[in-house]
Amino acid sequence: MQALRSLPPPVTAEQLANELSVSMRTIYRDIDTLRGLGAVIDGAAGFGFTLIEDASLPPLGFDEEEIEALVLGLREVMAVGDPSLADAAQNAFSKLRARLPAKQAHRLEHAVLTATRFERPPSPGIDAKTLRRAAWEERTIQFDYIDASGTPTQRSADPLSIVFMQASHCLMAYCHLRKDFRVFRLDRMQNLDVTDGSFRPRRVPLLREFRKRLLSEGNN
Repeated sequence: MQALRSLPPPVTAEQLANELSVSMRTIYRDIDTLRGLGAVIDGAAGFGFTLIEDASLPPLGFDEEEIEALVLGLREVMAVGDPSLADAAQNAFSKLRARLPAKQAHRLEHAVLTATRFERPPSPGIDAKTLRRAAWEERTIQFDYIDASGTPTQRSADPLSIVFMQASHCLMAYCHLRKDFRVFRLDRMQNLDVTDGSFRPRRVPLLREFRKRLLSEGNN
């Protein structure tokens, strides 16, 4: 379904097979399965396929300003997000475009607002998706860290939030070594290990306390 949303229609079975690394016979079988599940897919073997109606997505309706806001937000994530998030934003954009009425889909594709970064932020030294999952699951992490002076340390921390700060992605965390809140740049983190240790249900109150402190320090 995502390939049908993303590739320019009509999409041939050969294109789908190459995109998904499967045989063309599998593509024809899957197209029949998707049609059986309610997806309206126009086309046939030798002509290509076009997704007319996506049964997996509910009807959507946005006004003009909402569409501009969605485009700006998604394109900003495409520009500054880690590879996993950037791909997710591109997929979300494709899903929206496939489901919106033609006029709104055109506006989505050619929105006035956009986000451009001439220099992408430095790549994370660890798997950011794994880090986000650890934060959601409130599990303590361990990792190697190199500070601004080049000094290496080993850290154990409770991950609270990931923030795009200045020009890099940063982890807001409670550091067990310093016994205090700390901010770690993701591009300086290496060898991430998600432990079995849990700090549930303290992530939200800890994050609230950290943000309150940052706000207080910023006002002083």
